[in-house]
Formats: sequence, C-alpha cells, structure tokens
Amino acid sequence: MSPIIKQKGERYKLPDRYLLFILTVICLGLIILTLYTDYISRPLGFVAGRVIVPMQSGLSHVGSYLGGRRDELANIRDLLAENERLREQLDILTLENTLYKQDRYELANLRILYELDSMYADYEKVGARIIARDPGNWFHSFTIDKGYEDGLAEDMNILAGAGLIGRIVRVGPNWSRVITIIADNSNVSGQVLATEDNLIVRGNRELYADGVIEFEQLIDNADRVVVGDKIVTSIISDKYLPGILIGYITQISRDANNLTKSGQLAPAVDFERLSEVLVITELKQSIED
Repeated sequence: MSPIIKQKGERYKLPDRYLLFILTVICLGLIILTLYTDYISRPLGFVAGRVIVPMQSGLSHVGSYLGGRRDELANIRDLLAENERLREQLDILTLENTLYKQDRYELANLRILYELDSMYADYEKVGARIIARDPGNWFHSFTIDKGYEDGLAEDMNILAGAGLIGRIVRVGPNWSRVITIIADNSNVSGQVLATEDNLIVRGNRELYADGVIEFEQLIDNADRVVVGDKIVTSIISDKYLPGILIGYITQISRDANNLTKSGQLAPAVDFERLSEVLVITELKQSIED
C-alpha cells in the first residue's frame, strides 16, 4: 500500500520525513562537493572577488578617511586651544611690555627732574604731574595736580627738562594752572649768562613750530653776545627767580634803530613732551624780602 494517499479533490503533499530526508541528502552532497571538488568554491570565490572584496576595500577606505578626519579635527581643536593660550600669553606680555616702557619713561623723567633739582638746589621744590592741557601739539598752558592745599601759590616758577617752563597763574585746592614761556602773552626778563646783558624773552607759538621763540631789547654795543650763548632769568625779573636757564641763542641781528638787537633762542625744555614738573615753592618777592 503506497504511503502517499491522494484523496479526490485534495492537493498532493509530501510527508515531512521524506522532505527532511531529501534535504539531508542534498546537504551531504554539497559537503562532499565542497570537500573534494571546486564546483562550489569557484563560483563563491568569484562572487567574493567581484563583490565582497571590493566592498570590504571600499569600507576600509571609508573607515580610514573617517579616522583621518577625526584625527584632523582633534588636532584642529588642540591647535585652536594652543592658539588661544598663546594669544592670552601675548596679551599679557604686551601689557607687561607697555607697563615696562611706561616705568622706564617715568624713571627717565624722574632722573631728569633729580638732576634739575640738583642744579637748583638752593630753591625748595615739590614735584607735580600734568593732568590737563590746552588743545594743540605743545604745552603753552596746562594744569598740574597740586594746589594751595599743597602750599602752592600764584607766580611760583615751574621747571622741567633742563630749565624754565613758566609760572603758576591760577591756584585751586588741588590743582594749579600754568602758563609757559612759549605762550604768546608770555614775557620773561632774561640776561645773557656770559655777559650779563639784559633782554626780554617773548613767547611765540607760531615760531615754536620751528622749535624757537624770540628775544628783543638786547643792548650789545660791543658785540660780545654770540649764537650759542645761554639765556637765564634775570635778577630784575618781577615774577621769575634769577639764574634759571631759559634757552640758547640760535639767531641774532641788529635792530633798525641800530641801538638794540633781537633774535631767536631755542628753549631748554621740550614743550611737546611733558608729564612731570618741579614747582619752586618760593616766590621772587619773598626771596627779595
């Protein structure tokens, strides 16, 4: 009797045990073919060589590329962090260098003031700092940070550089206004140090554009005064103490009246660069008294 029974109207169905037996035989056959022949390995190798290997190679290249980009990004982050650190160090060094230059500049000014103080040791002096000035390139007038609370008064003489700057014209509690010898309305009674001939030094801001101011009313009939002579404050000045250096004669000529001479002199002070000054705390009148 046949194990496969097909009823009328039913679809043919293979029993499960026969299906399992057939699949087992097929698998054993494939194993034997694989072990003893290349009928299967050759097609599989061909497929692997044409499809899988290129795919693996492509994936490897993609992985390498992504790994390289990751390393580059990490390096860029490190470089950015290092650049920021270096910028901070540069800012600190720039600030330190600026402070060092300021300290060196102030030290140089203090040395000049110390030497100036030694030159006029007979006068009592106090140091002051310029806190404001009129618009322009030169200090024809300015304000210092000391006033009557510090013992200052009008007409006290101001020194800097190598000599005379001007005098105080107004005084507040903690400030004083100074007019300099280069201002247009400034007049100083001076004398030639070598000959003691008297003259008048007049401020002239227009002339100071060339680094000079003017003098006049010099009586020098013997032609003893020459270019290069020092001009100092005169003992007959009513505002300025005697013997303070004003400047050096750069030009001299005889006036039309043939009696007096006039000319130009270079001030002993650079009025373009001022920051600290010395104030002589004695007045001309008190010295005379």
